[in-house]
Amino acid sequence: MGDRAPAEDGLVGWWVALPPGAGTAVMATGIVSIGLYLVGQEALSWILLVLAAIAWLALAVDFARQLLRERDRWEAKADTPPALTAVAATTILGTWFALQGWSGFAVAALVVAVLIWPELLTAVVRHWQRRVPGTVFLVCVATQGLAVLSGTLAISLPSGWLAWPALGCFLLGLALYPIAFLRFDLGQVRSGAGDQWVAGGTLAISALAGSKLLAVPAWHGTALHDALRPLTLVTLALSACWYAVLVYAEARWPRPRYDMRRWATVFPMGMTAVATLSVAVADADADAVAVGWLRTPGQVLLWVAVTAWVLALVGMLRHLTAHSR
Repeated sequence: MGDRAPAEDGLVGWWVALPPGAGTAVMATGIVSIGLYLVGQEALSWILLVLAAIAWLALAVDFARQLLRERDRWEAKADTPPALTAVAATTILGTWFALQGWSGFAVAALVVAVLIWPELLTAVVRHWQRRVPGTVFLVCVATQGLAVLSGTLAISLPSGWLAWPALGCFLLGLALYPIAFLRFDLGQVRSGAGDQWVAGGTLAISALAGSKLLAVPAWHGTALHDALRPLTLVTLALSACWYAVLVYAEARWPRPRYDMRRWATVFPMGMTAVATLSVAVADADADAVAVGWLRTPGQVLLWVAVTAWVLALVGMLRHLTAHSR
């Protein structure tokens, strides 16, 4: 990997040298924490939340340090899709806070994400190239992250006006997907180091955003609600198809060595599980075909994601140990 720090720099040097995509570790840990909360594993959920929050704070400090002291380096990183992990990670943590009823923290996370999203998204889109790894889909993930957090708050707060900007982000995220797909190097499915999974994870977070919008009370029984239901289910089904393809590719062309980009594998796995669990209950009271049966596969996918998270953590610790001697 090109992000290795000299051995004598130790932990600090390794941390400073981390690429922008290191935010996927926060995203992965945060979404698995949410999944554990949804299935009643609150103790484990809290442990992962604390780890994600600590990592987010450390990355935020480094983000601010580069912005204030190393502007050229910050701008160079801001032009690349992995920079958008700053937005996505913030919205994931904010969503966990919103689910806990900590609206103040959730709103603060939404404000931070909204403030940095336009500049980072514009910079990335302006410098888009063709034949890009799976990180190209982070333009969609960050946008849908805003939709998920806004939609969650629209349900929990007295005023539901946030549902409308959430809908706007949801539709924008879907619109960005085919554009990003045209720039995605499909060869990464065979040779990618982990971030190729974001191609499917993007559809999973889109389905999660759709599930939040389906749960908006004021929209039940409306034409908008009726249109969102099949769109959400189709998006979830497509994410499941990507999941199957990517699992096959991993088995056909194994890539056992640890890479920081493996956290971008864990995130889509966790997101697919959370989206499946959320869709299973989002429309429970609607006069439609019941999808409650999705809860069982959602639980199975969650424990697969937990296993992947543990493997990624072990790989990271071994990598750190080997390069700090």
